[in-house]
Amino acid sequence: MPGHVTESVGGDGGSTDEAQPRAQVRRLRPTASRSSGRERHDEKITVYVSSEELFAIEQARLVLRAEHGIAADRGRLVREAMAEMLLDLEAHGENSAVVRRLRPS
Repeated sequence: MPGHVTESVGGDGGSTDEAQPRAQVRRLRPTASRSSGRERHDEKITVYVSSEELFAIEQARLVLRAEHGIAADRGRLVREAMAEMLLDLEAHGENSAVVRRLRPS
């Protein structure tokens, strides 16, 4: 996948007497390379957002273009936000933004 590096994590790679299935988590890591962002994606999910959230994403897209010279579609913005969230979760765990936001008050 150009512009991203994936890494499988989960097991220690050692062998044991019992064959136990291990969960494999693939973490998306943005790289420093600058690509057009146009790439083929083999998987698809549907995400429902409110009209306010969609408007905010569109506003962010326009700000990126007008003030920073970055042309990105809404899908790329969502993928980049997801990559940042995954990195934050990996780095900060319990103190990550997503844990704080999703934890019941």
